[in-house]
Amino acid sequence: MSIDAIVTRGRGWYRRSGGGSPSHTPLSLTMMALVGMLVVLGLLMVLSTSSLLGLEEGISAWDGFVRQSMWAVVGLVAFGIAAHVHFRAWRTLGPVILAVAFVTLVLVLVPGIGSLRDGARRWIEFGPVGFQPSEIAKLGMLCYAATVLDRRVDRLDDWRATFAPVFAVVVALGVLVMLEPDLDTTIEIALIAATVLFVGGVALRHIGFLLALGGAVTLGFVLAFPWRMSRLLAFLHPTADPQGAGYQTRQSLIHIGSGGLSGVGLGQGRAKWEGGLPAVHTDFIFSNIGEELGLLGGLIVLALFLMFAVVGFRIAVRIGEHDRFGMLLAAGATAWVGFQALINTAMTVGLLPVTGTPLPFISVGGSSLVSFMIAAGILVNLGRHCTPRTVPRSAGHPAVRARAAVTGPRPAPT
Repeated sequence: MSIDAIVTRGRGWYRRSGGGSPSHTPLSLTMMALVGMLVVLGLLMVLSTSSLLGLEEGISAWDGFVRQSMWAVVGLVAFGIAAHVHFRAWRTLGPVILAVAFVTLVLVLVPGIGSLRDGARRWIEFGPVGFQPSEIAKLGMLCYAATVLDRRVDRLDDWRATFAPVFAVVVALGVLVMLEPDLDTTIEIALIAATVLFVGGVALRHIGFLLALGGAVTLGFVLAFPWRMSRLLAFLHPTADPQGAGYQTRQSLIHIGSGGLSGVGLGQGRAKWEGGLPAVHTDFIFSNIGEELGLLGGLIVLALFLMFAVVGFRIAVRIGEHDRFGMLLAAGATAWVGFQALINTAMTVGLLPVTGTPLPFISVGGSSLVSFMIAAGILVNLGRHCTPRTVPRSAGHPAVRARAAVTGPRPAPT
């Protein structure tokens, strides 16, 4: 067989399998713009928060910014691939991603393979480069849950066929992630699964059972670790230990409040100074935004995430008109980003206990940035498959009147 024949046959299979790159739509373009603004803002905030830290550690002030920029390039490549790969390919890739997640989650617990930081094994490192297997677990959970509820749509009333397999994977991933330990990621995995189950039409009592069990396990996990218990007590009584467990929340509110309406200026915040706010470049980067860009800057960031959620769920609704798997995938990817942004921002203003949840696209972190870019790329691809709706014109529209003048009035209905 000639090379031309092989290429022709390959192209034919690609078209029949749903491949191809449809034109961008307003939804996909809006999603791309939102992601671009969030990533650029994130790089600016990383430069602002990590420069002084670099000098204190005896390295270049640009070191953190350069590393995050390199991860942003990797994330941009991943975003481009996810935006061009047909969304139905994730049905095939899902089992592979889930298997990789399970293997790496086991390996990260092995001393010598998993890197120990602050008493937790959450990273696998290769020299200066490392990644968190839990980020792979989120993507694997999303693809698996969407696939199960798409293929078994005719058995939604049978909890053994729909809810049970998703629940089993949530528990299995949750146990491995909790062993790191990483309570926050376990909650995020459960929220992704619960969103897909809800959108997929699973009975609310089953979803309620998942969330109730997750809440009970979370409480037990908090009670088992004294430092987590102190964080919970600090949240319930924020002024009880202002120099101890309540220090981060107190400092976060002080720095956000000091920003006023328009902020103290980019790079001029004091949260990153020694004795300021710990983890200001990761978990509390929104506090730095509030201080340097003020209330207006904070509201703009919240508006960007709100628009991300609105556009994401809009894509889910539109793609759901002709593809159930795409709808589930879009809803889960949107919840992935949206819930994490909500948890992080609520934590920085004292509405939730202190957690280790980074702000999507903005906080320092390579593997988390890449995973968010993949989720956004999936949404862009789904948005490209949303056919724009034609708005019916009223009888008073000039084009309708002009056509009526040429063709004559419509016959009265009989």
